[in-house]
Amino acid sequence: MNDNMDLVGRAFLITGANSGIGRITAIELAKRGGILTLAGRSEERTRPVLDEIAAFGGTASFMPMDLGDLNSTARAAKTFLDSGARLDVLINNAGIPGQSGLTKNGFEVTFGTNYLGPFLFTNLLLPRLREVSAARIVNVASSGQYRIKSIDWDSLRRPARLRAGFDEYCRSKLCNVLFTKELARGRAGASVHSYALHPGSVATNIWNAFPWPLGPIIKLFLLSVKEGARTSLHCAASPDVASDDGLFYEKCRVKEPAKLAQDKAVAAKLWEVSAEMVAPFMK
Repeated sequence: MNDNMDLVGRAFLITGANSGIGRITAIELAKRGGILTLAGRSEERTRPVLDEIAAFGGTASFMPMDLGDLNSTARAAKTFLDSGARLDVLINNAGIPGQSGLTKNGFEVTFGTNYLGPFLFTNLLLPRLREVSAARIVNVASSGQYRIKSIDWDSLRRPARLRAGFDEYCRSKLCNVLFTKELARGRAGASVHSYALHPGSVATNIWNAFPWPLGPIIKLFLLSVKEGARTSLHCAASPDVASDDGLFYEKCRVKEPAKLAQDKAVAAKLWEVSAEMVAPFMK
């Protein structure tokens, strides 16, 4: 993204901006005049980011939300909508690594947190996004999508088979891309453009979940968080993607997603299944 890009007056809502790619994305957007809302579980952990933005005269506020809890996600969306705040770009950045467990609402934990929470949050905020011209939805996915060849729909309410939950994590990221594609097929509205991306293999805190010393060793060979945030910033603010919709990006360039991610029938079914899951929280 151009260092001289002027984003004054444009409003961005970012999930998981307290660390890693989300933190860099928030700071870089604020430096260019963007108005930031940072949604996350902990105001204390987000406070250093808010303070850094305030120190150079930027504008950012915190909004509490736990994507693993659909009640919390719905409350956050309502809080934002009730505030009357403008929204130009929603960046669904937050995510958790693979693990075994269920969310508070009984869904496989990575599916529920990395995909279903953002699905609900995005749908609740769509009316506000449609109020501006050329609004954007940016979904941070992963190259892990290529690993998944089919979706076991019955397993979405079961914990991962293995403790590491890597396949389930990859499935959640595939769902992010399928969601992006379906938004672009008319679900989001004509004025809202949707993008998915792989930030690259980045040395974020997500690797801290790996046992010592594996995590620290792996991080030595990965991209920095600043390098990893480039594609998020590109999709969120670059004029070069303004006319695109539903595409998958890596290294700031369009890349063909997984074969399954391009399956219209699977994307439509995922939307229907997801809509049924979140229906009690859409009211």
